[in-house]
Amino acid sequence: MRFIYKQLINYGVDPLLAEYLSVALMITFIVLICIIANFITKKIVIRLITHIVNNNKFEWDNILLERKVFHKLSHIVPAIIIHYFAQAFPTYQELIEKGAITYIILVGLSVLSSLLNAIHDIYQSFEVSKVRPIKGYIQVVKIIVFVLGIILVIANLIGESPLIILSGLGALSAVLLLVFKDSLLGLVAGIQLTSNDMVRVGDWIEMPKYGADGDVIDLSLNTVKVQNFDKTITTIPSYALISDSFKNWRGMQATGGRRIKRSLFIDTTSISFCSKDMIEKFRNIHYLTDYIDTKQREIAEYNIKNRINISNHVNGRSLTNIGVFRAYISNYIKNHPGIHKEMTTMVRQLAPSENGLPIEIYAFSNDVNWAVYESIQSDIFDHLLAVAPEFGLRIFQNPTGNDLKLINPTQK
Repeated sequence: MRFIYKQLINYGVDPLLAEYLSVALMITFIVLICIIANFITKKIVIRLITHIVNNNKFEWDNILLERKVFHKLSHIVPAIIIHYFAQAFPTYQELIEKGAITYIILVGLSVLSSLLNAIHDIYQSFEVSKVRPIKGYIQVVKIIVFVLGIILVIANLIGESPLIILSGLGALSAVLLLVFKDSLLGLVAGIQLTSNDMVRVGDWIEMPKYGADGDVIDLSLNTVKVQNFDKTITTIPSYALISDSFKNWRGMQATGGRRIKRSLFIDTTSISFCSKDMIEKFRNIHYLTDYIDTKQREIAEYNIKNRINISNHVNGRSLTNIGVFRAYISNYIKNHPGIHKEMTTMVRQLAPSENGLPIEIYAFSNDVNWAVYESIQSDIFDHLLAVAPEFGLRIFQNPTGNDLKLINPTQK
């Protein structure tokens, strides 16, 4: 700037005017250099980096490009130029240098934030990210980086060492613990959730206390987001998954079988011994032929061996319609194409109640998809409800208007 001032004086410009013009020209010169440097950086260097990134076999550098890590880094160049030329303005040199350094620090924080986001995106491209999410750790690192960045900015502006500010933070530790309480609890919870593999992105979890029943779509430092089956989003504090209980359906999804556990309620007044005609009718049912032959032979041998008088069904052993129906259900379930053959299959009686005798079906579908599972379960019970009368059995239900009409046929 002194050179510009001398040249203006040589051209006969008034000294006071020359001083202002030299400052204006110097500022213009610095702005032009910054514009040219920014142009070279973005139009040449960044394009060159983009070309190299797009033409290699690696994928991780594409993510760095998408997160604009290189673009944000280019903003440092004008600040370095301004800092270098600050000595041209002795009066304002210190202020300009502090402003430039502050800008460089802020740009650096922005670059580090984008870099951490890129690291998270790169990590998510691997399968291990579903088992060991690191979003919470990334957020903790961001907090640390931004806190340190703020300390550096303050230290730069007041002209003191950052260590002095750090030493003073001890007195503020209680306040910091209060401010970052949720973050600290979330960090501890995140470590426990990850290390114990309690929940992953994509898991179906159920937590009635928070109204959550759906798939985990995000695990962060402070919260776990669950997309319920009605497409609403429930946000749960991370530490709540440690302090409260929740159900994770991952085990069901991993085994490939979803449990069916439902009962048919049989009217106990319809239960009876099987007559000869009923036995012959049941023998013609595909799933009962072998059962009837085997059971009749077994009963006959028992009654003969023990010299039972079979003229009365009360004596010895006899087939009952409920027992035959239970055997039919068992064979029907085992041969159903929607039932998992490698998992427990059982048909059992539960304790009778005021609603009749419960016949419970306990089995597993071979498809864990919700819609398919419900279709399989409905198909089974559609058939069993329709076939029960063929065994002389009635399905129990509380009296309806139609039942009352049967009592008084004249009523319409």
